[in-house]
Amino acid sequence: MEVNLGVAGFTISQVREEGIDFTIPFYEEPSAILMPPPKPGSKLFAVVRPFSWGAETRQQVSGFGGAFTDAAGVNINSLSPEVQDQLLRAYFAEEGIRYKLGRVPIAGTDFSERPYSYDDNPGDESLEQFALTEEDFLLKIPHILAARELASDLQLFGSAWSAPAWMKTNNDFIGMGFLKTEYYQLWADYIVRFLEEYVANGIPIQAITTQNEPTNGLDSYGFWNTMAWTPEMQRDWVRDNLGPTIRGNANFSDTKIIILDDQRILLPDWVNTILDDADAAQYVDAIGVHWYRDGDAPASLLTDTHNLHPNVPLIATEACEGSMVEKKVALGAWSRADTYAADILDDLNNWVTGWVDWNIALDMTGGPNWAGNKVDSPIIIDAHGDQFFKQPMYYALGHFSVLLPHGTDIVAMEDPSDSLKGVVGLRADGQTVVTLLNRAEEAQQVVVTDATRGSVSLTLPARSLTSVLYATAD
Repeated sequence: MEVNLGVAGFTISQVREEGIDFTIPFYEEPSAILMPPPKPGSKLFAVVRPFSWGAETRQQVSGFGGAFTDAAGVNINSLSPEVQDQLLRAYFAEEGIRYKLGRVPIAGTDFSERPYSYDDNPGDESLEQFALTEEDFLLKIPHILAARELASDLQLFGSAWSAPAWMKTNNDFIGMGFLKTEYYQLWADYIVRFLEEYVANGIPIQAITTQNEPTNGLDSYGFWNTMAWTPEMQRDWVRDNLGPTIRGNANFSDTKIIILDDQRILLPDWVNTILDDADAAQYVDAIGVHWYRDGDAPASLLTDTHNLHPNVPLIATEACEGSMVEKKVALGAWSRADTYAADILDDLNNWVTGWVDWNIALDMTGGPNWAGNKVDSPIIIDAHGDQFFKQPMYYALGHFSVLLPHGTDIVAMEDPSDSLKGVVGLRADGQTVVTLLNRAEEAQQVVVTDATRGSVSLTLPARSLTSVLYATAD
């Protein structure tokens, strides 16, 4: 059973005479409406002051998606096969929100039921005992394969939280610990072994990040899987070990390398340290950023970084709600969809090409998480009721993942006001998309103007998200 949350009123209206396909308003009250699975080919586009846009295009969209964590797998497995299929279709199928990106943890994270690596055998410097674990075979691989059946063009990237404890200076998965320099090459070989094992199980990985949140490992009080790097260390490892190892392997030479994978407050200094070294920069394909410190760092840092390194795309590689508040799961909370949409809009207007959420599914408490670091998710699972809740965050993501598909050109624009954010996309099929977020407590009148097809006057409900899709010009 699917449950759609967070809507006091839920309507789908088709207004073709104005060039708008569908509008779904969302409101704050956490009431629930039971809905049948969407019919194949149906469209679920959700929320929309005067403004127009110019002709200058910026970056192309790479896609939107989420992470196949162990916790997501535990929760999906708690559902009946029929409902598992409904959940994966809600994300990856054409009748869903059409995710095209997926993040795959390399071994364990805090969103596992235990800390582990693929070689917890001290001194195994040949990696002879390297092996995938039951978590891969039960919790990740089956669901990734199912998702790939629904979205054959799904692109995956792997991220490691920690090397095996014995490779680290503190001999532990948690706390302040660096990779021992004598294991720099071994760790690069370990990453390649991960790529090999996943290909052997039918899952090619298109990219890897250099380390999930490397600054977490600089904190002696870090209580979940982490490993510390300074930008200088990461530069040297990419230049001398990871880059040559990936590019020198005939089977994986096309695998992309994404640096940073941490907060944008580190921009542009961290990236400059690596990319100003030409020998390291030759191996770098993208820059990954997380959203958790965005309140401390303006989105303009993204543009600053792009201007310094215009040929290296930016991608948002992790975000979630509930991480810094007492209430981890807030069923039906529009406020959390609002923050998602605002962050995505800021990112898209500052050269980010894609946006990847954290866990694709969690339980009613925001877990499991072996470290107690629970959070929220766009889909929450109620195992006892054999059902899942599609939260406002899910629908907010759908505005972008459905309406701004891979290859869409983002058009340069500025927010019309402090309470109104927006983005314009020119799709490869010739259609134009305008997505607007009204963050005000009152409705706003909007006139959307297209230079070739005139203006559309709209009323944006208070605290709402609206997308306008212009049909292909005749």
